[in-house]
Amino acid sequence: MLKVLLLFLLLIAGVVLGPLIAGHQGYVLIQTDNWNIETSVTGLTIILILALIIILLLEWLLRRIFRTSARTRSWFVGRKHSRARRQTHEALVKLAEGDYKQVEKLLSRNADYAEQPAVNYLLAAEAAQQRGDEARATQHLARAAELSGSDQLPVEITRVRIQLARHEDHAARHGIDRLLEVAPRHPEVLRLAEQAYVRTSAWSSLMNILPAMEKTQVTDEAHRATLQQQCWLGLMNQAMADQGSDGLKRWWQNQSRKTRHETVLQVAMAEHLIECDDHDTAQNIVLEGLKRQYDERLVLLMPRLKTGNPEQLEKALRQQIKQHGDIPLLYSTLGQLLMKHGEWQQASDAFRESLKQRPDAFDYAWLADALDRLHHPEEAAQMRRDGLLLTLKNNP
Repeated sequence: MLKVLLLFLLLIAGVVLGPLIAGHQGYVLIQTDNWNIETSVTGLTIILILALIIILLLEWLLRRIFRTSARTRSWFVGRKHSRARRQTHEALVKLAEGDYKQVEKLLSRNADYAEQPAVNYLLAAEAAQQRGDEARATQHLARAAELSGSDQLPVEITRVRIQLARHEDHAARHGIDRLLEVAPRHPEVLRLAEQAYVRTSAWSSLMNILPAMEKTQVTDEAHRATLQQQCWLGLMNQAMADQGSDGLKRWWQNQSRKTRHETVLQVAMAEHLIECDDHDTAQNIVLEGLKRQYDERLVLLMPRLKTGNPEQLEKALRQQIKQHGDIPLLYSTLGQLLMKHGEWQQASDAFRESLKQRPDAFDYAWLADALDRLHHPEEAAQMRRDGLLLTLKNNP
C-alpha cells in the first residue's frame, strides 16, 4: 500500500513539475450557467491534491470519533457485564442463606448482561415463588422464555415446578405430559412427573414412567416398589369406585400372574372385596395366597370373612400349623373361627395353645368367653383377670 502511495505522489509530482520545468502549464476551463473557472493544469492538480488531503483528514477524524464512541459503549457494557457477574455470585450466596428476596433482586437487576440471562431469570422466578410473589415469578418466567429461544426445556421444567409449589396440580400434570414427549428420560422431569401424577391420582400414567425411573436411577429401588404398590392400590380404588365388586374382579383378572401373586396386592384386593361385601371371592384370594406362602396379613383377614364355607378356612389354618409349627396367630385365628360355629371346646383348646406361645389380652378375653359357654365360670374369671393384668402391665 505504501509503494502505491509513493508511485501516486511521484506521478502527481511529474504532472505538476513537468510543465513548470518546460514552461507549459496548459489551460483548463470549467464552465457552468453562472460560473466560468479558468486555471492551469498545474493549478487543477494542486486543487485535487488539496481536496484529497482534506477528504483523508475528514475520514481520519470521523474514524477517531466513532472509535472513541465504540470504546465508550464497550466500556459501559463491560462494566454492566462485570456487575452482573458479581451480583450473580452474591445471589448464589444469598440462596444458600435462604434470603429469597435478595436472591431475586440480585439475579434480576442486570440479568440481561449476565453470562446466561435465561438462567438468571429462571432462578429469580423460583426465588420470587419461594417468597410468595406469584406476579414477579410469572414475569421472570416470561422473560426467560423470550431469551431461551428454541430451547424451552429449562423454562417448562421451572414452570411445572412453580405450578406444583402453587398446588396447581392439574396444570402441572398438563405440562408434565408435554415434557415427557420431549424428554421422556430427563431425571428432573421424571421427579416432577411423580409429584404431579400422585397429586392428581393419575396411577396409570405413574405406572408407565416407572421403567424410565428405573433406567435413569431417579430413585432407589425401595421407593420405586412403594410407588408401584401405591399405583396398584389407586387403580383398585378407581375400579371399585367405577364398577364395584364386578369391576374389581375384572380388573384383577386382567392383571398378570406375577402381579396377582404379590402378597401386598392380595391383601389389598381381599380388603376391597370385603368392603364390597363379596366375601366368597375375598376368601378365594386369601386361600390362594396362603397356598403359595405364609403371610400374617392374609391370616388376619380370615376372621373378617363371612362365607357359607368356613370349613375351608379352618382346614387351611390347620394345614398352615402343620407346615409352619406352633405360630400363636394361627391358633388364635383358628379359635376365633371355631367360636363363630359354636365349637367352644375346640376354640378354647386353640386359644390355650396360642397363650402357651405368648400372652395376649385378646386371647385371654376370647378364652374366657369360650369357658363361659362351657360352664367354667371360675376359670373364665381367672382368664379375664390375667388379661386385665396383662393390659395394665403393657399400659401402665
